[in-house]
Amino acid sequence: MKVVGNKRLADSGKRIAKRLARHDRVQAYSQAGMTVYACPGFILPNECAALIAAIDANARPSTLYAGTEQEGFRTSSSCDFDKMHPLVREFDRRVTELIGLDERHGETLQGQRYFEGQVFKPHHDFFHIDQPYWELERKQGGQRSWTCMAYLNAPAAGGETAFPKAGFCFTPEPGLMLVWNNMDENGQPNDAALHEGSPVLAGAKYVLTKWYRENFWVGNLAGAAKG
Repeated sequence: MKVVGNKRLADSGKRIAKRLARHDRVQAYSQAGMTVYACPGFILPNECAALIAAIDANARPSTLYAGTEQEGFRTSSSCDFDKMHPLVREFDRRVTELIGLDERHGETLQGQRYFEGQVFKPHHDFFHIDQPYWELERKQGGQRSWTCMAYLNAPAAGGETAFPKAGFCFTPEPGLMLVWNNMDENGQPNDAALHEGSPVLAGAKYVLTKWYRENFWVGNLAGAAKG
């Protein structure tokens, strides 16, 4: 059976993977059809503290798309950063330099906060094109390809980022950024990219997340994207 792929996303994915593999500060973890790239020390301690304060000042309950809500599925708080904030501009600059993808593909940087007991159950960052929300997201920049997620602190216990199908589990470490492609080698959604924010068992967890689209992101046409 012939596999129908997205050549543009496939070629972009291979190019970015090669770029990350050559970086002397990046370590690649690969198994079960999935690769996660880890870059320690991506955010400096003073930057982490300032970004945590900004999340606390602007946090709102995290959301899912209308019609996809499940009780207790995502219980964190989120905030959308001002793209002109100096720390946000610096973060975006570093990510662009790291992965080599035009910043115009990037969504607005988002911060998330997890208190004790809060969780984001297993989910994909890519869009399921059979869902009603896809028509909107298709117009806003199309499929979510790459995810860049950075830890701003380490909770006292719990809060790991687990990839249950790929068999990875990452422990929060201040300044550490994880990068992964949500597409497979053919440029199609990769089921092995399923991941979760495990429950925080003690303390709180703060993270930043930057998603990149297949096309240039044009902003929210109607409501916030899932993430």
